[in-house]
Amino acid sequence: MDSPLVTHVQNTADGVPAARMAISLHRLDSQMAIWNLITTGTTDENGYCPGLISRQDFATGMYKLRFETGQYWESLGQTSFYPYVEIVFTITDLDQKFHVPLHLSRYTYSVYRCSCRQ
Repeated sequence: MDSPLVTHVQNTADGVPAARMAISLHRLDSQMAIWNLITTGTTDENGYCPGLISRQDFATGMYKLRFETGQYWESLGQTSFYPYVEIVFTITDLDQKFHVPLHLSRYTYSVYRCSCRQ
């Protein structure tokens, strides 16, 4: 599926992709001020989570990606300061593709909008 929204997670502490991390995608219902779950996924061996949303389900609005970082670190036998990471962003142009990578260690993370994989 050619998803307009792609994410991947890099375990920067070990210099490897963060494989098998659970991720969920939500969209804000601005009238009710609540987050609606769109889908869930898991990163593959390369840290990518493809197919989060189809082009026909993609709409303008505010979205949230939730990364289950605590579970990921626990699966590696480690602890983490962050039990999860939520990234909130706004989509205004449906003709673009969006790649939102997460770089992660047990005590820090960074996120950005990437122009790659377009």
